[in-house]
Amino acid sequence: MHSVRPTAYYRIQKREMSHYNFVYWIQSATESAPIPSLCRLMMLSDYKSLKLRGLLILLVLVIGPLSYGQDADLNKLLQLPKLKLVTQERIEQLNASEKLAWQTYIEQSDKFAMRDRQQLFSELKMAGLPTSQPAPTSSVQFEISSEKLDAAWYRSDEANQLVANLLSFQTPAGGWSKSVDFSKGPRARGMHWTSHSGNGWHYCGTLDNRATTEQIQFLAAHFAATEHMPSRQGAISGIEWLLAAQYPTGGWPQVYPLEAGYHEAITLNDGAMQHALELLTLVAKGAEPFAFVDASLRQRAQTATDRGMECLLRAQVIIDGRRTVWCAQHDPIDLQPLAARAKEPPSLSGSESADLVKFMMRKADDSPAARTMIESAVKWLDENRVTHIRKTKNAAGRTDYVVDETSTEIYWARFYDLKTQKPIFAGGQDGIVYDNFTEMAKNNKVSYDYYTTRPRDVVTKELQRWKKRVGL
Repeated sequence: MHSVRPTAYYRIQKREMSHYNFVYWIQSATESAPIPSLCRLMMLSDYKSLKLRGLLILLVLVIGPLSYGQDADLNKLLQLPKLKLVTQERIEQLNASEKLAWQTYIEQSDKFAMRDRQQLFSELKMAGLPTSQPAPTSSVQFEISSEKLDAAWYRSDEANQLVANLLSFQTPAGGWSKSVDFSKGPRARGMHWTSHSGNGWHYCGTLDNRATTEQIQFLAAHFAATEHMPSRQGAISGIEWLLAAQYPTGGWPQVYPLEAGYHEAITLNDGAMQHALELLTLVAKGAEPFAFVDASLRQRAQTATDRGMECLLRAQVIIDGRRTVWCAQHDPIDLQPLAARAKEPPSLSGSESADLVKFMMRKADDSPAARTMIESAVKWLDENRVTHIRKTKNAAGRTDYVVDETSTEIYWARFYDLKTQKPIFAGGQDGIVYDNFTEMAKNNKVSYDYYTTRPRDVVTKELQRWKKRVGL
């Protein structure tokens, strides 16, 4: 069993102890392997006060003896990820105000991450379990349309049980994971919040696949129908999670507390940031089912929405002095287009950009910034249709797109090159960027929509409706 030295209780009383000596003390007080996550927290500027240091010492006293005396898997629970994009080196290059904002953000993310881990670890100890079990998995994303469910259903036993299950899987930070089967009952003590057995902190609080925003909206609708206070609190906690997760630059990561890698990127892929903006727009207006939200939280939601729109304006890719569309992922600090998985190179996105513009046309506040983004993106999409191809099946029975000058089918590529603005197709296995779908499909497994029709309505019907809405 790992132990903490008695002298630890007295050393902290020296108020003049240097910041780095304090970190060294934490490392030495835990004898062999230090607790790297706690040490990283204490290297950050806002953890210099004795009160906050005291809280961290308490974590050492409580968690230290447990973590190193249990199964090796439990030790992993306390390890925070080494970030790839939001690094201390990059933060140090920013001006004073930006630096402070980012340091504060990272500290808050780490605080939430340690809270999640501390709760799981405490549950494991109380249950006498050596390691956590993954949540039940589901291949279907959680999505319930409140527009199609009446108040009577929300008062049903089925709805009440689902609410109980959802609340049990809400992370201490306030979000939800994806791919969890909430129909299997509430989360058991010591069970993880995610269904990922290999890495339990993978997607532990995410916007991917409509996670978190759908749960918030469902709980808010349940409260509106039943006045069930736990549903209200769960929705509020989820909204607070959204506000905390927003980057200083205005975008949202895919996962929060931050998960290292492309998950740190400002994520437009699969509508992640769009869904955050959609929900916060409803909250800011006090629209159903968020009429219960107080004025202060509405104002904070409005501020976050405004910052998000400003982020999108600055992130919109400009080529040769002309605004185009967006990448599916953008750098959280400088907003440049980024790659994600092998099949997702830095590029101009046809599908995500179309969905984003559709949201702006329908739900975003009318503003000069919104008009600038909408008009320029629609023009680009209209000019970059892919014609004279036909969707078909090849000899192996797989989807293919072949050249056909007589075809009337119209598509847009999911990815366009950032320089030539021509369609590109990256292989999910070899990572090679091809200039045509057929060659890419010959050498890679295709489990992705490389062509899309989503922009079609945006550049036609949606455009006309938007112009009427704003009086153009």
